[in-house]
Amino acid sequence: MLIATNRKDGLGGRLLAMANAKALADRLGYRFGFTWNSRTILDEGSHTVDVVGKIFSADFIEKHWLGEKISRAGFGILGGKQFTPSDLGAVARQGRLRGWICNDFDALDFFHDDSAEPVARSETLRAIGFSPAVRTALDAAGKCRFPGPMAALHLRSGDIVYGQNRRRLVFAEKVIPSVLAKAIITELSSRGLTTLLVGQDHATLDYLKAETGALRTSDFGAGEFREETLNAFFEMALMARCQQIHAGGSIYATIASLMGDKPCLGTSALFSKSRAAEIITDELRAHQSDYHRLEAAFGYRWAFQSLEDEISPARARELLGKAQALDPENDGYELKMAAACFRDGDYAAGEAILKSLMIGQSGRRSSIPLPMMDMLTTRLGGYRAMANDFDVFLAAARAGHSYAMACSAYILVEVFDDRTPAVEMAARLVEMEPGNPIFRKIRRRVAMGKRPESGRLAKARWRLGGLRGLWS
Repeated sequence: MLIATNRKDGLGGRLLAMANAKALADRLGYRFGFTWNSRTILDEGSHTVDVVGKIFSADFIEKHWLGEKISRAGFGILGGKQFTPSDLGAVARQGRLRGWICNDFDALDFFHDDSAEPVARSETLRAIGFSPAVRTALDAAGKCRFPGPMAALHLRSGDIVYGQNRRRLVFAEKVIPSVLAKAIITELSSRGLTTLLVGQDHATLDYLKAETGALRTSDFGAGEFREETLNAFFEMALMARCQQIHAGGSIYATIASLMGDKPCLGTSALFSKSRAAEIITDELRAHQSDYHRLEAAFGYRWAFQSLEDEISPARARELLGKAQALDPENDGYELKMAAACFRDGDYAAGEAILKSLMIGQSGRRSSIPLPMMDMLTTRLGGYRAMANDFDVFLAAARAGHSYAMACSAYILVEVFDDRTPAVEMAARLVEMEPGNPIFRKIRRRVAMGKRPESGRLAKARWRLGGLRGLWS
């Protein structure tokens, strides 16, 4: 029987899944296998993943590599519900499956074995057969001399601060804002720890080093590893040697934590959410021009999202307005601003925001859903950024505001699969403004019902229904 992982995301995510799957396979006496690309994947907006032969040893590849992909047919899925060794053993004896896919980062949280210690992920990760080049990078990090006790501060940015994912307003918890870093470094210094800065935005790291005296990975030789993958392994191994690792929910930092059996701590280990938000706004008030505008925008966004359920609509609008001024092309801020207006009872202002956004986007894209509607409803990483705002959109729709109705009709059908009230709302919308082409398109789209998430035949039938709606 095989326990396999076939994740398709970045280096850290794949390594964490491999550590989980192999540790479990080793515990139970099953085979372990993994998929990996044999051609370099270059995604400038998110991840770069090197070829399997550059990361793993020839022997490890021969024993465990399953190729670039495997069919999920014949595999069970681990994670999401409790399982025990006897559960897997019973399935194995029945011969109903080839094995299990173990991709869930939290899969081992569901593994229950009364008679044994927790599954040793850290030991497994360290024992993976890496290539000679990767081993060289890991060994180099192990030989670095630290000036004293150190704590790593991981300032991830990439696609969440600068790239497309920032427009979804998700994954903010994966990032510690760079505008909070000075306060973190000061606090760590008071505890006798020198800070090691690890991150992607070199200009920001240089600025923080100059301001605080914190050290960078380049101070220990990171620049000698020109290849991105080797530099990543060097930095993770360097972080692993620190006494503490302070990071958001980055898997990169989690891998470093496993490598060194060191705790990975969030901002709450140092500051409460309200105190962190206060520090951020104070820092930006005094030094906003010292940061890249998107780093500053993310600071305001992080403060807003951390306190969203606790602050007044007026305070929400203030933080969102400052973020939007720095990142005006980010439509997510406008949707959140509209929701804050609705929550404050200012339906006219919220409606005006939605109208301007919808008209502007329809001029660039003729089909429905518009990007704003997609942002309202799409689940990304298991999370909908606007989920807490559906009630205020629906309240504005019930109050007769047409653009809130347009959004709400789509929410009803696509999120709640509640077709009848959605169709009724869309029909009323067209009755209110029969000359509005956007509303007519929304009525046709809502009449099609929820788009199927899987199944070629189901998707084909759904698209055919849309074509029939155009002809009718």
